[in-house]
Amino acid sequence: MKKKMVAMIMALCVMATGLVGCGNGAADGENTDAAKGNTQELSGTLTLAGSTSMEKLCEALSESFMEANPNVTVTVEYTGSGAGLESLAAGSVDIGNSSRHLKDEETKTGAVENVVAIDGIAVITDAKNKVKDISSEDLAKIYKGEISNWSELGGDDEAIVVIGREAGSGTRDAFEELLEVADECAYAQELDSTGAVLAKVAATPGAIGYVSLDVVDDSVLAMALDGVEPTEKEILAGKYLLSRPFVMATKGEVSEQNDLVKAWFDYIKSEEGQNVISGVGLILPN
Repeated sequence: MKKKMVAMIMALCVMATGLVGCGNGAADGENTDAAKGNTQELSGTLTLAGSTSMEKLCEALSESFMEANPNVTVTVEYTGSGAGLESLAAGSVDIGNSSRHLKDEETKTGAVENVVAIDGIAVITDAKNKVKDISSEDLAKIYKGEISNWSELGGDDEAIVVIGREAGSGTRDAFEELLEVADECAYAQELDSTGAVLAKVAATPGAIGYVSLDVVDDSVLAMALDGVEPTEKEILAGKYLLSRPFVMATKGEVSEQNDLVKAWFDYIKSEEGQNVISGVGLILPN
């Protein structure tokens, strides 16, 4: 009898131990799975193409995003706004960068405008130019070829060398639209990047050009327009004429994109992403 009771007690102990063990095993498994889910890392390649004016922004965002996500590669091609949006329409990139609002024909392809920053367009001359303020009316006349010498504006007797961007440039489209000189400009030279315009104007006596505000340095003079300096404060106040959006367009809404694209836009909206945008001299959209 004693033997039977001992056997029964031992059997019950084994069963109890088994139940506890199974319970712990299930819990451990759930915790492991949850941990895996919580620590799942992004991976893959994110591709962007478009505006050369957005190079400084894209390089800063890409570097910061990849540092936070070591298994992700971000590649950006600086082909101009129009070309970037064509690549988006063709499905060869995830994001098309544009330094202007999208055109009707571009939205008809399914492109959706996502404004990530606001940029001013600075009118620049060589650093020795004596004319530091210009009216938007006179600026339009310069680009249409109606004013050709700085002496007509109170400067030295020096020919004005009109520099601009190539056709398809978002900066050019925005500049000509805002100044209302589309298809009327008489360019001496049309260059294919923001950096090229900056360098050419800096090195050419009498030159005038336009570039993204965030790239302006001491090699050129950024002119006041209608008495208003090209600053963040004046742009936000709506007083400075030449400002435009920096757009990262997607084919369809962001919510319809893959996880990597969604994570990119989530990062841009995060405090860290917003600090990157401000850090390169751009204005955060309201």
